[in-house]
Amino acid sequence: MRGDLDLPFFFGADDGLFGMYHAGTPTARRALLMCASLGQDLIRCHRLYRQLAQALAMQGVPVLRFDYHGTGDAAGSSGEVDWSRCVEDTVTAAAELRGRASIDRVVAFGARLGGSIAMAAAGRAGFTEVIAWDPVLDGGDYVAALDAMQAALREDGERFTRPRSHADVAEQWLGFDIGDSLRRQLCALRVGTPAVPTLVLDAQSLGQSTPWNDLRRLETAILSQPLIQAVTGRLKEVA
Repeated sequence: MRGDLDLPFFFGADDGLFGMYHAGTPTARRALLMCASLGQDLIRCHRLYRQLAQALAMQGVPVLRFDYHGTGDAAGSSGEVDWSRCVEDTVTAAAELRGRASIDRVVAFGARLGGSIAMAAAGRAGFTEVIAWDPVLDGGDYVAALDAMQAALREDGERFTRPRSHADVAEQWLGFDIGDSLRRQLCALRVGTPAVPTLVLDAQSLGQSTPWNDLRRLETAILSQPLIQAVTGRLKEVA
């Protein structure tokens, strides 16, 4: 029987980071850190992250979900989100998970930019493995796709009675404020394979594609039972 189920708490410097801890069993040998994506991908994957965390906790694996500075329930605003700070927050969250679960071996999971952040933080965070779902490896392509979606959204007659002006949506991506610094950081982003075992899950391995860039499904949650099965199955393999 697990105790201390789904515990929300604040941690990090000045308790500025928000976490949700899903306790596992005392005999667990590995814990999982869930690295969120950013912007709309974060919102659309929230339910899936919760489902995956609960499935792993029922399997006995301790799990920590958390919000980077400027996202979710953490301190700061969306305009303050910074790539390097996200990586640093991930290192902090890994240490927090080790302390709470009393387990040294931590596997990281992340979707899209969450996978990229997990890969970038792998060495400093000491992850034993990274599981990345459709990670962003080329930031320039990612920024171009977001800019194209933002331009289409501005003129979307099904959502707005008249096109919004450029000034209305300046420095935004799909409803989220975007700082100039983060834009520059993502434009220059090139994520390489970390020096730890890395499992990349994509449309081919899961048998289904994910509509990340489909504007018609912008308000639709991203759910994937094959993804949950793949990650829970992987954690069983390495347990």
